[in-house]
This record gives sequence, structure tokens and C-alpha cells, in this order.
Amino acid sequence: MEPAEKLSVTVTPAMARMIRDKVEDGSFGSASEVIRAALRAFQREEEEHAERMASIRARVKASIEDTRPNHSGEEVRDHLRELAA
Repeated sequence: MEPAEKLSVTVTPAMARMIRDKVEDGSFGSASEVIRAALRAFQREEEEHAERMASIRARVKASIEDTRPNHSGEEVRDHLRELAA
């Protein structure tokens, strides 16, 4: 386990109340545990966001590099009408 580094943070009264409530109801052993859990959740969220963005970028890149011919919306509609006729 990494050595701990002590930090001082300022939170809103509502956040402080939520932290105290989580400790008082036994969900966590200390305010530090609540903050660490919140930071882990934030880290997961950031990692998931980065993965989503990488996926979107890959799809955009694949779309841009797609060599199939482009068709306008009107061309597609005309083709579908022909198929339906």
C-alpha cells in the first residue's frame, strides 16, 4: 500500500453533513474513508469517460477512412423507393 499523504479540503456544509452521516450510519469508518471512496468512484468515472471517448474517436476515424461511396439522403430515399416499388 502506498504511504498516505495528508491533505486539507474544503467542502460545502451539505457535503460535510453527508460525510458525517455516512460515518455515523456505519457505512464508513471515517471521513477519510468516505473521501477515498468518492475519489475512487471519480477515478472510475474518468477512466470510463476516456474509454468512451477513445471508442468514439475510433469510430469517427473508421468512418472518415471508409472508402465506400457517399450517398446523399435524397439518393438513399430514391433507392429505397425503387426497392419498395
